[in-house]
Amino acid sequence: MKVYLTALVKCKAGNTDELKGYLNQLVAASTKEEACLQYELYQSTDDDTRFIFHETWASQEGLDVHEQQPHIKIFIEQVKEIIDGTIVIYKTEKVS
Repeated sequence: MKVYLTALVKCKAGNTDELKGYLNQLVAASTKEEACLQYELYQSTDDDTRFIFHETWASQEGLDVHEQQPHIKIFIEQVKEIIDGTIVIYKTEKVS
């Protein structure tokens, strides 16, 4: 069963370009994973410090593997000082 996620990331002022670079690296690595069906990054047009991921995974097992990948751990370490608050993740189901 597919798993759908939306993740919200906000960076501290003055760190937008740095965070965007790390996010793009994360997209490049994550889209190579076998269970990744969609991993798209968006930036808010109202607030350039806000980024939104839309992800689709083939299964919960595939998502579990993703969460243990070295690039995820590296990303978290890289951005811990430049994000504003925590990364908010919504696990959703497709309605239509």
